[in-house]
Amino acid sequence: MDLQLPPHEGPELSVVDMHTGGEPLRIIVSGYPSVPGHTLLSKRRYVREHLDHLRRVLMFEPRGHYDMYGALVVDSELPDADLGVLFMHNEGYSTMCGHAVIALGRFAVDYKLVKEPQSPETQVNIHCPCGLVKAFVQYSDSHTGAVRFHSVPAFAFATVTVTVEGLGDITVDISYGGAFYAFVDAQTFGLDVNKSRTRDLVDAATAVTKAVKAQVKLNHPVSDDLAFLYGTILTDGKDEYSSEPTSNVCVFAEAQVDRSPTGSGVTARVALQFHKGLIALNQTRMFQSGATGSKFTGRATVCGDFKAVVVEVSGQAFYTGVSRFVQEAHD
Repeated sequence: MDLQLPPHEGPELSVVDMHTGGEPLRIIVSGYPSVPGHTLLSKRRYVREHLDHLRRVLMFEPRGHYDMYGALVVDSELPDADLGVLFMHNEGYSTMCGHAVIALGRFAVDYKLVKEPQSPETQVNIHCPCGLVKAFVQYSDSHTGAVRFHSVPAFAFATVTVTVEGLGDITVDISYGGAFYAFVDAQTFGLDVNKSRTRDLVDAATAVTKAVKAQVKLNHPVSDDLAFLYGTILTDGKDEYSSEPTSNVCVFAEAQVDRSPTGSGVTARVALQFHKGLIALNQTRMFQSGATGSKFTGRATVCGDFKAVVVEVSGQAFYTGVSRFVQEAHD
């Protein structure tokens, strides 16, 4: 049966769906209007102010779901970038997304957004709103595999005590990995990231996020557009280096739960562990999602003379489907 859509008015959006460690990524390949702006951050502001209805079409039911994540490929102003990307989710638009970078690296090679692929790895330069991220895609015999990426400079921001409604005074670490996160040991709330109910973890993390947003002023050395708290990551407290995986659950945006270990969260957590002297440069650590058990690796590399590190994160993404979505004029 030839399944053609009947005549319709309204947008038609084509996407490629992938997942990294169980976390979905919906890559928009056609149907979006051109996004004006001289910089990627200005394009991010434009889609937020003028095209947000399309984010809602693709992220929310009935075409998506509450925990859907999206990526819109756009032009970049950086000469070294192979592509620019705007990230989207249930609340709005992120500045960085590691699981998406891992998927986009493979997508860019497979869909020929880069020059002739090289074996054993093909480099893909992805301009994210937080800056240029370099991905390295395994490539052999026309097949793509695992992806590692080098983050923008990541750094520990502060350790602060905030008053969390219903939970009292809580000490949290704040760290930046392309986005700012608050980090708290789940045991602080009597929870276990691997065993507790997801609802309980979400409630605790959301309360921490709300408190930090209200009580702590963030700043970023490059742009005010990056100076916001993206979410809270609850950990198993095992921050000191070990050959065993350490687990965490990331709750970001509007109480959205990451199924993967969270690429930008792993970046921020490695920077935090390095700052505390718990992990050495080039020491690889395994990070595990408390939600699905999927794993990323992370390690800190040098960042010149600055008190920051470039973090290498690795994982693998898989294709799940290709779709065309419509929104009829009266829907």
